[in-house]
Amino acid sequence: QVQLVESGGGLVQPGGSLRLSCAASGFIFSIYTMGWYRQAPGKQRELVAHIRPFGATNYSDSVKGRFTISRDNAKNTMYLQMNSLKPEDTAVYYCHAPSRDDPWGQGTQVTVSS
Repeated sequence: QVQLVESGGGLVQPGGSLRLSCAASGFIFSIYTMGWYRQAPGKQRELVAHIRPFGATNYSDSVKGRFTISRDNAKNTMYLQMNSLKPEDTAVYYCHAPSRDDPWGQGTQVTVSS
């Protein structure tokens, strides 16, 4: 039974920071590229960042330089450090392995508002 449990979201002012966590179970986490995705109201889900098993990363242009994706394979956990947050970052954030067809988790809400 695969589980992807996101946490760490909340309400933050523009320019603030949050760190999201993704706890994964039910598959061999360490061998899969993982990604953070987000879905804003009225929009399709979009890729935020990917991280490969040994740490190579890529980011969407909209978050590059502000967000940092990381992972701890020993803990089956992935993180997203979000700095310099903007209102347009407001969305539900999800984690997922792009090469797998696991069910999506509940996500964690990030709201950036003054």
